[in-house]
Amino acid sequence: MDMKLELVSVPVSDVDRSIAFYRDQAGFNLDQDHAVNDELRFVQLMPPGSACSIAIGKGMSTKAPGSVEGLQLVVADIEAAREELAGRGVDVTDVSDFPWGRFVFFSDPDGNGWAVQQIPTYQ
Repeated sequence: MDMKLELVSVPVSDVDRSIAFYRDQAGFNLDQDHAVNDELRFVQLMPPGSACSIAIGKGMSTKAPGSVEGLQLVVADIEAAREELAGRGVDVTDVSDFPWGRFVFFSDPDGNGWAVQQIPTYQ
């Protein structure tokens, strides 16, 4: 049986500000923005090339905005990923090298923490 992780909820305080960050700065695709009523709004964004989206919105979570850590994207070229994110205005760290990969880190406007990893090649 296949089990596919396809949606992760990310709590935010300002939906429109978060859409602007994830779409315009992080480069995610805006797949859905649906207001059910004044208290419930569902927004789905997907990183380019990913099969898993994030969900942000209003009335969707009891978690505090900015409380999610450990969200991780995987790329083939960490230098290019860092350059693209920085060029889009994301406050991204310098590249850090670890035995388990090369990383950069950034946070969304609420402080939800992201890692971008280039997995090492083993020979």
